[in-house]
Parts: sequence; C-alpha cells; structure tokens
Amino acid sequence: MNQKVIFPFTALVGQERMARALILNAVDPRIGGVLIRGERGTAKSTAARALAALLPPIEVVEDCRFNCDPDKPTTWCTECHERFSSGEEQLPRAHHATPFINLPVSATEDRVVGTLDIERAIQKGERHFEPGVLASANRGLLYIDEVNLLDDHVVDILLDSAAMGVNVVEREGISFNHPARFILVGTMNPEEGDLRPQLLDRFAFSVEIRGILDKAQRVEIMRRNIAFESDPESFREHFLPQELDLSMQIERARQLVEEVSFTQRDLLIIADLTSSMEVDGHRSDLVILKAARAQAAFEGRTRITPRDIALAAELALPHRVKAGPFRKSETGMETLNAKIADLKVQTVLTEAEEQPSDQAKDEDEDSKKKVTL
Repeated sequence: MNQKVIFPFTALVGQERMARALILNAVDPRIGGVLIRGERGTAKSTAARALAALLPPIEVVEDCRFNCDPDKPTTWCTECHERFSSGEEQLPRAHHATPFINLPVSATEDRVVGTLDIERAIQKGERHFEPGVLASANRGLLYIDEVNLLDDHVVDILLDSAAMGVNVVEREGISFNHPARFILVGTMNPEEGDLRPQLLDRFAFSVEIRGILDKAQRVEIMRRNIAFESDPESFREHFLPQELDLSMQIERARQLVEEVSFTQRDLLIIADLTSSMEVDGHRSDLVILKAARAQAAFEGRTRITPRDIALAAELALPHRVKAGPFRKSETGMETLNAKIADLKVQTVLTEAEEQPSDQAKDEDEDSKKKVTL
C-alpha cells in the first residue's frame, strides 16, 4: 500500500511567520507549541502535516510503546526502566518516522492521558497501562484542529504535558509515567469562538494568518496546488532537495541549541520588552529566550542577538498584549511592532560595527603602516 504523499513544507507560499513558528518548535519542542488562528483555507493543517513529514526519523527503543530515546535514560518510561533493571543493559534500537497525531475535538481525558486497569491490578497484581494520545505523540507532532472547540480541561492537560515533557497517570495508589515531549500545534477559526485568556496565554506562540492578497502569490498558490493534485510524486520530487536541506538544518539546530549562549544584556532586553508591554507573568520572558536560542541555532550561531529576540517576540507577545477600556489592543500592537523594529535595527547597526567594510579594513591597515613607519 502506497503511503499518501504530503504536500511539501517548502512548497508553501507566503505565511512566513507561521512557518517560522513551526520550525522553531521543531528545533526545540520545549518552547511550548504554537496556536495558528485564521480563516479557513489558509494552509494551517497543510503546514502542520508538512512539517511532520519533513522532520528527520527518530531513534527509539525497539518495541517501546512510547518512542523512548535510548540515549536519554532519565526520560525513559516505566517499562523501559524495568527492562533495564531486569538485565537488558543495552536496550535494542530502531528508527521510526516522526509521528503525526491528529487529536479529535471529541477526545476525553482518558483518551488523551491513557488508562490504568485497576481491576487487573487488584485481582492479578499486574500493572497494565493502556497508552493514550500523549504516548503516541511523544517525540512527534500533536495536531489539534479547532482547538477552541476542545474541552478546556483536556486542553489544560495537553498544555501541562507540553510544558513538563512527561505524562504521569495515578489511580488508586498505582502510577505510571512516560515521556510526552511533542510539538504542539493547535489551529482555530476565531469566527467559531475564542480560547479562554488563561489557555491562550499558555500557548508559547500565537500566529494570526489571513488569505494572501498579493496577486502573484495567489497565482503561484493555484499553480502549485494544481501541479500537486495532478502528480503528487513528481511535485514532491521537485521540492525534495529543499525539503532535505531544511530537514538537515533543523537537525543541526537541535544539536546546537543547547550550546547557544546569552548575556545579561540579552536578558535585560527581554525583560525591558515584556515589562514595558505590561505582560502578566513570566512565561513570555522564558518563551522569548528559548525561541531566540532556537532561532540562533537554526541560523548556525551559538550566541543570540537582539534580532533573535525581536523575531521571538513577534511570535510570543501579540496574543499577550493587553486590551481593555483604557488600553486599545491596536495601540498596544503598534507599540510592540515599533519596539521589535528597533531591536532589528539595533542588530544591523551592531553587526555593521563588528564587521567593518573591506574599505574600512584597508584604511585601518594603512593607518597601522603609517604609525609604524
């Protein structure tokens, strides 16, 4: 049976901010997910599926139901720890494609977290855990369409797991835990109702997308969609080099992100930005820092710049800008956009100072020669 061909991520036209939000979460899922808000027909679900298909395969413990990473024993599930303790010093390895899990809006708590068979435990003394969605999604992408229609309690559970990276199920004194680190992508149409502010804030990123108005881009969207529908395999082959390049860039960034450093000045820039916008809590500060590090790693650098902070703030702050009778959200966004633009300019000026032009270098060398003569 042939596997369905997914529309390539690099073939998407426009929507650069959405693509960047998805890529940064792929580099570091600890950022905490992205909420994509927009009208129907703006490639929200297409982008999420395309990203999962793009990501490199993952190495897992063979026969593990939770895709445990064999190189990270501290994150293993209860079953992998028991296998290791029983004498399997080297757990067998296998490679799997990055999971893409689509969560239906009708999902219940048990369907999400999994269930413990209490009767079996009491009668036979055996612990039996039936995995849920969080188990299937570990080290993959969990996609929730129309997340605003999902039960608030279930959304809370998903966001908690995305933040902590682990799922713990406890019933009648029996417990089971497994890793639950995944790229969380929620999409919604604001016309069908919004998320409660408390839940909205817990999504690390929020991106507003609209239909593209540029005529040339709209024409290109039609051309690419017709080409894909006519011959999906050939269309995918055409974009395969770009897909492989982006996949390798994400993989390198994943390995580099822990090495990305930041200074006290960087932290002060972030704190000044969030405090001046009167953002409640400290979640946004941490999200911006993680995202800035992921941005630097994606570009192959080991030190963040004000531009990285600005790009992160574009994704982390818009849904956290306050609105109220004495503070219009439009005014808040204008102020935020101005501050972000200032940071980008600041980076350009800094880079210009640190990297003088060839002419300036030549003049500097001439001045040195004159001094020594």
